[in-house]
Amino acid sequence: MEKEFLQQFDALVEKYSELLVGNSQEAVKEKVKIYSLYSHIAKSMPALAKHWNGLYPDAKNEIIEIMNEVKSLNEQHRKSKLK
Repeated sequence: MEKEFLQQFDALVEKYSELLVGNSQEAVKEKVKIYSLYSHIAKSMPALAKHWNGLYPDAKNEIIEIMNEVKSLNEQHRKSKLK
């Protein structure tokens, strides 16, 4: 892939993270990427997600933590916008 494309795509992820959780720091962006990709996989190929969860139970627990954190950050962000 071209470097320019990767930079442009990173800008998209950064803006998505900012809009979703109100934060685009690198660590938060990585969690938003994982959250987004896993959500898509779980919806489009639930059998694959279930198989992966069975193979890697520790990673499944990490995914659950990331999902909960991103959801919590999103909730906080939405509440702060209402004030």
